[in-house]
Amino acid sequence: MNDTPRDSGQDRIALLQTFLRVAEAGSFSAAAALLDTTQPTVSRRVQQLEDLLGARLVERSTRGLRLTEEGERCIVQARALLDRWCALADDAAGDGAALRGTLRLRVPHAFGQGQLMAPLELFLKQHPQVSVEWMLNDQLPDFSREPVDCSLIVGQVERPNLVAVQLAEVPRLLVAAPSVAALLPEGLDRSPATLRAALSTLPWLALTTFYRDAIELVPDAGGEPITVPFHPRMGTDSVFALIDGARRGLGVTLVSEWAVLDDLAGGRLVRLLPGWGASPLPISLVYPTRQLQPPRLRAFVALMREVVPTLPGMRAVRRG
Repeated sequence: MNDTPRDSGQDRIALLQTFLRVAEAGSFSAAAALLDTTQPTVSRRVQQLEDLLGARLVERSTRGLRLTEEGERCIVQARALLDRWCALADDAAGDGAALRGTLRLRVPHAFGQGQLMAPLELFLKQHPQVSVEWMLNDQLPDFSREPVDCSLIVGQVERPNLVAVQLAEVPRLLVAAPSVAALLPEGLDRSPATLRAALSTLPWLALTTFYRDAIELVPDAGGEPITVPFHPRMGTDSVFALIDGARRGLGVTLVSEWAVLDDLAGGRLVRLLPGWGASPLPISLVYPTRQLQPPRLRAFVALMREVVPTLPGMRAVRRG
């Protein structure tokens, strides 16, 4: 079979797709397995792309391969071009065509292993020709350098050239094991000064991605907020470790309501100061500003906007 590309746009698209697979897989052999072809074929296609562009994209050695500076720049342009090509092809196929392709999603560790699995299952069942790369990471990606189509972020997103579609709000509660909750006196006066003083005497656990040595609590009915300073006995960036520490009686913590619903129902944790909580966090889908978005991404965003506000422990966005 002659693998030499003809001088056509479609052949160049295929070469770019092969190059991206090599860059993402880290080797010619791994890319060949993903593309269901041979390693020499993949190597030859990358060489053809380099010849077309007049630049070395990959440096090869016995220790593996790495992208050149030109290769790094090529990846950014190639992803944008291929995204636009796929979006154009999908749109041209019409609304009745089945969605296809791969959707590359980054979601927070805890949320991606828990609450979001049911919506993901629904999306995949609705679109059987779409595959998903489900990457667990709490950080906002660099869309210009990383192979990510969309990221779900808990917290504020303020970055130019990004679209942030807020899906819901995440209420946050003050919780502790019953033994720690018992350290608060019954009938505690709810004046701000008294609450601040009483809470400051308790052992604390901190979720360091959102707070380290103080929290602000707001009454649900409105009123003066209070800031509670503390020195945490344990700080962690893991929601799972934080909750486990609270179950073990290591301290009080402020955590998303959805993450402790079962523990509250089972009595392993109790809510401190019902009627008080921290300001809810926005949960948003974030993706780059582009003129064209693949239909599979638009379908995922639409489903998430519908489903996420109905998940246990979520709250619809309060407008106005």
